[in-house]
Amino acid sequence: MAFGLTLGLAGAAHAQTTPANMPAPTKEAAKPSPAATATGKIGTTEVTVNYSSPGVKGRKIFGGLEPYGKVWRAGANEATTVEFSKAVTVEGKALPAGKYGFFVIPAESGQWTVIFNKVPNQWGAFKYDEKQDALRVLVTPRKSATLTERLVYEVTPTGLVLRWENIELPVAIK
Repeated sequence: MAFGLTLGLAGAAHAQTTPANMPAPTKEAAKPSPAATATGKIGTTEVTVNYSSPGVKGRKIFGGLEPYGKVWRAGANEATTVEFSKAVTVEGKALPAGKYGFFVIPAESGQWTVIFNKVPNQWGAFKYDEKQDALRVLVTPRKSATLTERLVYEVTPTGLVLRWENIELPVAIK
């Protein structure tokens, strides 16, 4: 009996060893939805998007994991935030400089609602309060040419682009 127990423990210890030439995964890379940041300038305004980047992993995202008609945190884990160093216009509407919670309401067809909320630091959209919205705009999504496995944001000279699964959501900002 003692011999079998010793062998079992030796096998368990061996299974947990890592080869010396294999780098240990970073804490962030090991997360299912690692934190990510997109930065850039729109004109003279510095823009920072902080988000968690979930993967498609073979799932239907829009109209599946993220239902149509419901507020989505536009990422995973904490709500996505967007920060502007100066006042901007989003889809033609004024938005003061500052840091905002960024939410999206996907639609099965037509335009999607993009929301800049005055409460940037919140977990997901569980305590989202529409009364705290600084701005809501309608944006037309487009089908992407290829599958985007991980959610990604890009700051471009003309705005922000959210890409995930087979959707690109360009938000015009000046």
